[in-house]
Amino acid sequence: MKHIQLFIVCALISSFSLTAQNSATKKADKLFAKYQFVDAIEAYNKLVEKGEADAYVYSQLAEANYNIYSTEAAEKWYAKAFEAGANDAEMIYKYSEMLKANGKYEASNTQMDKFAAMKPSDDRAMMYKSNPDYLSKILDKGKTFNVQNLDINTATSDFGGTLQDGKLYITSSRNDNRKKYGWNEEPFLDIYEYTLAEDGTYQGEELLDGDINTKYHEGIVSFTPDGKTMYFSRESFFENIYEKDSLSNTKYSVLHLFKATKDSDGFSEVEALSINSPNYSIKNPSVSADGSMIYFASDMPGGYGKFDIYKATLDANGNVGTPENLGQKVNTEGQEMFPYISSDNTLYFSSTGHLGLGGMDVFHTKEIDGKMAPIRNAGTPINSNGDDFAFRMNEETGEGFVSSNREGGKGSDDIYAIKKLQPLCDVLITGTVVDEKTGDVLAGATTSLADANGNILATKTTNAEGVVEYIVECETDTELQVTMEGYESNKVSVDGTNEEEVAVSVALTPIEEIVTPVEVILNPIYFEFDKSNITAKAAFELDNLVQVMNKYPDMVIEATSHTDFRGSDSYNQGLSERRAQTTRQYIISKGIDASRISASGKGETEPAVDCNPCSKDQHQLNRRSQFLIVKQ
Repeated sequence: MKHIQLFIVCALISSFSLTAQNSATKKADKLFAKYQFVDAIEAYNKLVEKGEADAYVYSQLAEANYNIYSTEAAEKWYAKAFEAGANDAEMIYKYSEMLKANGKYEASNTQMDKFAAMKPSDDRAMMYKSNPDYLSKILDKGKTFNVQNLDINTATSDFGGTLQDGKLYITSSRNDNRKKYGWNEEPFLDIYEYTLAEDGTYQGEELLDGDINTKYHEGIVSFTPDGKTMYFSRESFFENIYEKDSLSNTKYSVLHLFKATKDSDGFSEVEALSINSPNYSIKNPSVSADGSMIYFASDMPGGYGKFDIYKATLDANGNVGTPENLGQKVNTEGQEMFPYISSDNTLYFSSTGHLGLGGMDVFHTKEIDGKMAPIRNAGTPINSNGDDFAFRMNEETGEGFVSSNREGGKGSDDIYAIKKLQPLCDVLITGTVVDEKTGDVLAGATTSLADANGNILATKTTNAEGVVEYIVECETDTELQVTMEGYESNKVSVDGTNEEEVAVSVALTPIEEIVTPVEVILNPIYFEFDKSNITAKAAFELDNLVQVMNKYPDMVIEATSHTDFRGSDSYNQGLSERRAQTTRQYIISKGIDASRISASGKGETEPAVDCNPCSKDQHQLNRRSQFLIVKQ
C-alpha cells in the first residue's frame, strides 16, 4: 500500500476526517493530516496507553496502519473501533481487505456481507454478492506465471519496470541524497536506468540523466514506439502548484504527466501535458504499441471512484486528445491505477475495487467492438494478499515485471521478473453467421452468448463480414444464439476450453424453409422435468413460430404437446395439456391473436416411436411439441 500513498494519496486531501476530536488528539491528528503516519500511530498509541482511547482514536489508528499497509495492526484497530461503536461502511470494507491480506478469508467475507448490506448499490458490493465464491475461483486457477524477485531491489521502495532499447527503467526511493518523505520515512522517488546484459541480468545502476529527476517524486515511465519520447509522472510542486491545509499547514500537490525527448545527453525538453490540471492528478502513463493512444489513471471529476483509468489519443507531434473514461466495467468505486496496454491491446491494470486476494490485484481485459471484455483477475502468483501493481509484459516473449509489497521481499515494494507459463485464461470466441441456403454471410444478425444455464452474458450484432467476437473465461461452456428477421433462429454450443481462440459458424435457415404444407417444423421445445413453464431455451425456439405467423398473417396453428411412456396415462395427459396451454400463452404474449392458435395435450397417445422398452433417445423423440397448420 505504501507505493499507492506515496504516489497517489500524497496528491489528495485525505478522505478521512482531519479535524481533531478534542485537545487530547490534536497532536496525533496533526501528524495524521501531514501523512506522517508512523509518528501519528505512536501518538495515538500513547492515548491508548493512558486509557483515553475511544472509537475515534481506534479508527484513526486503523486508518493510519491501513495507509502504511501494516495489516495485522490495522486489523486489530478496526476491530477495536467497531467494538467501540464505529459503523462506517468504507471502514468495514477496508477491514475486510486487511482480514483478507492476513489470510482470514472467511472473516473477510463476513465483513463484506456487512458492507454489501450497508451499500448494496456499490460496485464492490454488487460484484461480491454476484460472486461470493470468487476467492476459491482465483486460487484454483493454477499457476500461469513464474515470479522471481530481482537482484536490483533494495530495502527501500522499488517498483515499475519498463524495458526500452536494452535499458530497464524503474522508480525507487533508494537515493539517500533526497529529502525523506514523511509518509514512510524513505527518500523521495527517482527514476533509475539499468543496462540489460547478455546474460539477462541488469547492470550499471544509474540515476537517469537529463532533466527528469528533481527533488520531488517522479514515477513510472512509458515510451513511444521509437523510444525517442518518454512520458512520466511528477509532483506538481515542480510547477509551484499546490494546496495548503489550514489545520496542519501542510502543502498538497497533485500529480502531472510530462514528456521528455531523448538526445545524446539523455532526456531533455521536459514539457507538461496539456491535459494536466491544478485540481486533480494524472499519472501512470502507458503508450500503446502503435503510439496512437496513451492510457493513464486520474481522479478528475466525472469518474466512478477515487482513481479511474482513462485513455486519450496521441498525434504525431505528441499532442494529447480529450481524455475518455474507460467506463464502469473497468472502473469501480475503489481505486483503478497503473494501466498497461500491451502489443495485442490487452489492458492490464491494478484495482482495489474488483474482486481480488487483498490489497491491489492485477486484472486484465480487452476492448472488442468498442466494448470491454469481462474483467479477469490475473491469479496467483502475479497477485498476492499484498499490493500487486505496475504490471508490464512483452506479449511475444511472455516476459515482464510486476511490483509488489508481498511478504518475502527485500523492501517495502519490490520488482519481480515474470515469465508466462501458459496463456492467461481467456478464450476469444469468433462466430460467423451465414445463410444456410446460399452460404452468404449475414451482417446485422443479433447474437447472444449464454452460459450453461441459459443466462445471457452479452449481446452483439454481426459486422459487415458476418462476424462477431466474445471473450469468456477458460473452461466455460457457452452457447452462441443467433436471430435475424426472415430467418429461423439457431444456436451452437461452445465447449469450455483452454485454447486462446475458438471459431464457430452458425447457419440460419430462411423462415419459409421450415414451413411445410402440414406443419411448422421447429427444433425440440424443452421443458424442465415435471414442469410446464416456458424456459429460456423454449422461448428461443418459439420465437421462430412467432416469426412465421407474422410472415403469414392468415396462418392458424394447433400446438400439440406429447410425452413419453413414463408416468401414468392420466398424469401424462395432464402434463401435456399444461405444456400445450403454456406454449399457446407464450405465443399470444408475443402479439399473435388468440384466435390464430389453439393447444391440445396428447399425452402418450401419439408416440413418434412405438417402443417398449425405450432408449433414452427414443424417450426424447416422444417428448415433443408439434405445430400443425390448420389454415395457411
